[in-house]
Amino acid sequence: MMRRATVVLALLLCLQWTWAQTDGENKNSEVQFESRGTKAAPDQSRTNVTPDIWAELKELRHKIEKLEQENAALEAKMSSSVNDVEEMKRVTADLTKVAFTASLAVDVGPGTDATLRFLRVLTNIGQAYNPDTGIFTAPVSGAYYFRFTLWNRRTNTEVGASLHHNYKRMMNNSDYNDHIAYVSLSNGIVLHLEQGDEVFMTIDSYYSISDTGDNRTTFSGFLLFPL
Repeated sequence: MMRRATVVLALLLCLQWTWAQTDGENKNSEVQFESRGTKAAPDQSRTNVTPDIWAELKELRHKIEKLEQENAALEAKMSSSVNDVEEMKRVTADLTKVAFTASLAVDVGPGTDATLRFLRVLTNIGQAYNPDTGIFTAPVSGAYYFRFTLWNRRTNTEVGASLHHNYKRMMNNSDYNDHIAYVSLSNGIVLHLEQGDEVFMTIDSYYSISDTGDNRTTFSGFLLFPL
């Protein structure tokens, strides 16, 4: 748009110079006629056209100034839009960086139905896992992978837990420790989550779960890709 306005302005300047030359020649001719005593009829068409041309030039100049103002406003708007897009890309990129691992850190059960709170957070990129509630909340829609490992050191007890997606039980795993030893189990699942969906684990009252400083009982998850 600026290039077109520049070309129009250049053409107008050329026309202005040509008209000025023509007007000068006309004045010289009139002077020569007067000096010779020749009575020439005034050129009414030239006299009438010249003011009209200047009016048109003024109008065209006004239009060019208006186009320049509109172009400047458009450039400012485009610059703002580019900044908004870049900011959106940055925010989206941050939201897609999601991964966590937390350890139970304490012994739980038997005798309690509860949501398992994995208190010892080892990794929490994106802060989607809340150790205070034990709940993972999906920051974006996508495919997520979750995995847990359960460990129990108490003999004659059953180790087990369930994984839930929005209070829908997706998995329940258990094993019985009937020897003087330790028992452990693990499992994993891929879930399609919508933004705001929750994933967490629960323990039934007849299960028992143990943990140590070696992080034997853990809950992990991460985003595979957004959808």
